[in-house]
Amino acid sequence: MRSLQRYNPGPGLADFWDYLRRPQPYRLPILIASTLPALAILAWAGSEARTKEPERPKVTYISTLAADRSDAEIMAQNLANQEKQDKLRAERAVIEARKRELYRTLGSATGIDVETMEREAMAERAREEAAKAARREEILANRVKPGAADAAEREED
Repeated sequence: MRSLQRYNPGPGLADFWDYLRRPQPYRLPILIASTLPALAILAWAGSEARTKEPERPKVTYISTLAADRSDAEIMAQNLANQEKQDKLRAERAVIEARKRELYRTLGSATGIDVETMEREAMAERAREEAAKAARREEILANRVKPGAADAAEREED
């Protein structure tokens, strides 16, 4: 309770009010001079106004593909990209198989049951693949088919 009395602002405010009530020759000029900087800052901040909308940013689209490509060129490039992706996936699979073989060797050298761990890992990979396939099927089943809205409108007519 004693510590709350130390932080009581009442006596301090009473002393301040008593000090301001005493007749002093420079009381009003000092009060005005002390409030002028704060008022000037507030006036400057309040006078800032935006008279027009900022101009819209100019977006530059960077395209590395020619805009006038034919469908055959697009298909050929897509097939080339798919072959590249298949090659990268095959390389990644070889690296993963090599890593698993190294871990299998390390585990058998340290006395760990490698077959059980490998079965659990294969089951986990199978669950992840099944979840991805289910998600893919859900997305494909719920997608909006091109022209579906037009066909629905035509059926109503």
